[in-house]
Amino acid sequence: MRSAVRDLLPPQIRRSLAKFGADLSIARRKRRLTLAMMAERIGVSLATYVRMEKGDPSVALGAFAQALFVLGFGPVFADLIDQRTDEQGLLLDLEHLPKRVQPKRERPS
Repeated sequence: MRSAVRDLLPPQIRRSLAKFGADLSIARRKRRLTLAMMAERIGVSLATYVRMEKGDPSVALGAFAQALFVLGFGPVFADLIDQRTDEQGLLLDLEHLPKRVQPKRERPS
């Protein structure tokens, strides 16, 4: 059965996932790991791992994270959208800064 997710993805994202899957395949083969070995180490079925190497968008993100860990890439998702390097987010923060700052008034007790 075909996933509806695939139909909704923009072409740029589909290409990016396909490249990610191909890169995953290359990294696996460089380490001399079979498809079955990778699937077992990640904890997914062989069919799911094959879909990962094809860049299937319906595979859970956790499976991709586990594959990267098994291949020795560590916690790559931790810094992927780090708030300190989020230029758009930083600009949005600046837009919400008050124009003037007044000290808080103390309430009589």
